[in-house]
Amino acid sequence: MDTPALDCLIVGAGPAGLTAAIYLARFHLRVALVDAGHSRAALIPRTHNHAGYPGGIEGKALLRLMRDQAAEFGVAVETALVERLARADALFVATAGNRDLKARTVLLATGVVNNQPPMAPEVHAEALQRGLLRYCPICDGYEASDKRIGVIGTGEHGHNEALFLRGFSRNVTLIAPEGEHGIEESHRRALEGAGVKLVNGPCHPLRITGETIVVPTPDGELAFDTVYPALGSLIRSDLALDLGAKANAEGCIEIDAHQRTSVEGLYAAGDVTRGLDQISHAMGQAGVAATTIRNDLARLKPILR
Repeated sequence: MDTPALDCLIVGAGPAGLTAAIYLARFHLRVALVDAGHSRAALIPRTHNHAGYPGGIEGKALLRLMRDQAAEFGVAVETALVERLARADALFVATAGNRDLKARTVLLATGVVNNQPPMAPEVHAEALQRGLLRYCPICDGYEASDKRIGVIGTGEHGHNEALFLRGFSRNVTLIAPEGEHGIEESHRRALEGAGVKLVNGPCHPLRITGETIVVPTPDGELAFDTVYPALGSLIRSDLALDLGAKANAEGCIEIDAHQRTSVEGLYAAGDVTRGLDQISHAMGQAGVAATTIRNDLARLKPILR
């Protein structure tokens, strides 16, 4: 006999996916949570702006606590990569490893991958753990207050990130990743007016020297207390795009106010959608998505105990 279809398949076990799993399980729905093991939250050495944790909490510790909480309601994380998502009549069929999962609805919480500056993988990992390399000025700009900050980037993205970080330190340098800066004149004037130094690239490979991270440039090597790459991200939205879901130019999945995508039965939450890339925001979206999924399913068939 065929296994009954899941009420919801959640793809991605970061803060968004785990929050949704907790909600959906507590709604007495049949849920599976599949994760490929690449949550950005796991890379956070310690976050200090996630409410409820005085002194901060490590990203891996937060995920572990959330997994434990989901397990209290019967949801275990299955480690696998969902390689394909298709429609079969009224159901979704997800291919993960050597098996297929059928579900009435799917929530994508697949997140994004930061584009990294040129540096050896082991150096990148050490720099992250030591706070020499940071990706989220909203999360940890405070920890860089009054320090020497380097920003790798150019154009509008580099301009925005450098000016944002200027609110934490007077010593901010914007370095073009390749060649000369491509910054429009009004942005250049704004940066110079704020005291942000502009340095042309190329600037690779980055390396650690003592307590600093060193950025080679044509004008010489520059040492910083911390460096922020402003190089954009790869949006993990392929599963949605393959189903024909709408997305913006960067690949972020378009959603309505209730986390529904343009494909019926498909929902999205967290960094894979356009919005503030923050743990708290992802968790809030997941709560909305899970409640919407429950109510949408109930309109098709009442959920009774």
